[in-house]
Order: sequence, then structure tokens, then C-alpha cells
Amino acid sequence: MKVIAYDFDGTIYDGDSSIDFYKFCLKKKKSICKYWPRQLWFFVLYILGIKTKTEMKEVFFCFLKDFKNQEQLIKEFWEIHYKKMKNWYLEKKHSDDIIISASPEFLLEIPCQKLKVKDCIASVVDQKTGKFLRENCHGEEKVKRLKEKYKNVIVAEMYTDSSVDLPMIELSNKGFKVKKDNIIPYYDYQETTFEKIKHTFFTPTFIRFVLVGCLNTFNGVLFSFLYSLLIENATLAFAIGYITSLTISYLLNSYITFRDKYLTFSKFMKFCISYIPNFLIQLLCVYIITNILGLYKLIAYMIAAIIGIPITYLALLLLPFKKKK
Repeated sequence: MKVIAYDFDGTIYDGDSSIDFYKFCLKKKKSICKYWPRQLWFFVLYILGIKTKTEMKEVFFCFLKDFKNQEQLIKEFWEIHYKKMKNWYLEKKHSDDIIISASPEFLLEIPCQKLKVKDCIASVVDQKTGKFLRENCHGEEKVKRLKEKYKNVIVAEMYTDSSVDLPMIELSNKGFKVKKDNIIPYYDYQETTFEKIKHTFFTPTFIRFVLVGCLNTFNGVLFSFLYSLLIENATLAFAIGYITSLTISYLLNSYITFRDKYLTFSKFMKFCISYIPNFLIQLLCVYIITNILGLYKLIAYMIAAIIGIPITYLALLLLPFKKKK
């Protein structure tokens, strides 16, 4: 069986339907903001890798239990938001199309019926409680769910706005990147500078790196300051403190930031090498601030540590924690 597959949010729908639905529900009942602390907490746990995306989204949708008539709520939502379906798809749509999305099935049922598509494969969520009955339909899970339902499926074309759908792109004969209303062959698409920065720094890995970096910064400043009480030369004290905190940093970044528990001496040496640009820049910064500007050495250590964060992250991605394609 040959089909054409489409992601939903950001691809054929202008925006994120789950976020739009939450905003709609919040306007209906502002009391659901009482779940914010728990939702935020699970988001942080997801970023840290303690909770899965499925668990995090399950807590996100827990607000549903505060509404008595979810069917009517969803109907009212699509009466307002169906207009956000993209024109390019409305002109192209076909009865053999399959929508495959990470959004909940209960939320996509109405638009898929209106579009008269062949099928909708999405996250299976209890609309009364927000509980996920299966894994979030995301990434590799999309391929799994599609093959599970259609044994001999051939995906002629796959349309998506996200690189997360690469498993589906690889499964298809032709893949397309949807950028607003522009359709571009997936592998011909060139990311903008902003997108490259976004995909490098606005990620759970970078957020974990920053959180670990705060602890590493504290260690570096603390050790440098302690050594400076014994060593008169502030630059030398910083260098020794930096080396001391480097070993701790390697362990924290391996286990927490990059989820890499395979520790080797070779990887540790690459880790140290990746910190050389960071070290030289910070060392120069400390020298200028203390010797030329004449500011207090503790301030110099703190400023140097902050400047080194993005430089270090990029170096780590290129050396010890570089992912194989």
C-alpha cells in the first residue's frame, strides 16, 4: 500500500495545536493554572533526563480532568482554529493521505474528519484525564506505529517542518521540508543562521549543560579563590583552580549533560583539549580584569566563567561528545 504522510503541527496546521488548545482551555477556565508548578517541575525533570517526554506531556495534559464535557470543548476549539489549516495542504490534500502526529488523537479527530484523510496516527491519550495509553507518537515511534498498522506500507512522500521526523523521512521515497507555505526537498533545505543557533543552543542538552555549568562555575571560582589565598599570583591560582574543577566537570558532563556513562582516558583527554580555547580566553580575561582594569579577582573569575559557557559547549560537541551520524 502506497501512502503520502504528513506531520500535523507546523506542517499542515499553522502552529502547535496542543499549545493552542491549552490557551483556549485557559481562557475558558483560568483555574487550570494551578497545575503550573507541577507542569514546570516535570518539564525541568524532562530536560534533566529524569522523566521521558511521554511522562512530561502526560502531566501537561492533566488539566483536562477539570473539564466535564471534553467533546464539546474540542468541538468549540476547532470551530475557531480550523481556519489555521494551511492553504497549500487544502489545495493538495487527497483521500489517501495519512496524518501522523505527536499531538493527541482526540484533538486531531475533528480536523482529520473534515479533511477526509485516509487515517490519523497520533498519540493515544485519555481525553478525560490526559493519561498517555501509549508512548508519545514522536520520532522513531511514528515509524513503529505506521508499520504496526500497515504491514506493507510504502511512504511515497513525507512532509514535515521538523528534523525530529527524520526517521519518517528516511522511510519515505521522497521527503519534504515545510517552511511556512514553502515546500522544499528535505535534503536540499539550508538552515538559516538563526535556526542553526536555535538547534545548537535551544535544546535540552544545552540547558543541562548550563545547569551543570553553574555548578562547574561555582567549583572553578571556589577552587581558584581558595588557591589564591595560598598563591599570591591571581592568574596562577586561577589556572590551578581551573584544572581541579576540570576533572569534576568531565564527570558531571558525561553523566548528566550528554548521558554518556562510557568513561575512558582517551575521552577525558579530548575533554581537556576541548577546554583549551575556553581556558585561554578565560585566562586572558582574568589577566585583563585583574592587572589592567584593577578589579577584584573574585569578579574576574566570575566574568571569565560566564564568557566561556558557549565556547565550551561547542567544543564539547565537536570532540569528546560528538555524535556519530
